[in-house]
Amino acid sequence: MELILKEDVIGLGFKNDIVNVKSGYGRNYLIPTGKAVIASPSAKKILAENLKQQAHKLAALKAAAEEKAAALQGVALTIAAKVSATGQLYGSVTNMTVADELAKLGKEVDRKIIVLKDIKKVGDYVAVVRFHKEVSAEIPVKVVAEGAPAEEVAAPAVEEAPAQEAEAPVAE
Repeated sequence: MELILKEDVIGLGFKNDIVNVKSGYGRNYLIPTGKAVIASPSAKKILAENLKQQAHKLAALKAAAEEKAAALQGVALTIAAKVSATGQLYGSVTNMTVADELAKLGKEVDRKIIVLKDIKKVGDYVAVVRFHKEVSAEIPVKVVAEGAPAEEVAAPAVEEAPAQEAEAPVAE
């Protein structure tokens, strides 16, 4: 089923994109919620005309997205979390956690536009903030143990694991 998206749908596409989806997803979710319309030939002509008329607005939106991305350049996050002795987190660091940390720095970002795998271990990761379909910003995220300096926690957790694995075959 071919549809025209009326708003951004995470994992599917951006506003005014023409996408192919399974008919049940389109008929039961996207169309009733107003997120999409059927891509008939007349709807495609209307879309093309609207895009032609709104070209300057779309350029302004892209420019605004580039400004927001530029504001996040050089921002690096350090997130302290409760950690077990093996470096596993109790819980995980998600896009909501990253959005909260950015808000503490005065950078308001919607959590829905932050792309990040759930982080379950101490270490360095990258969060991608997608402001526009052509504009995104990468933010380095360092997860450290709560209540300990970053250097003391990250280095031993990584170094101890191989040392323990090396000792195990010797004991057998």
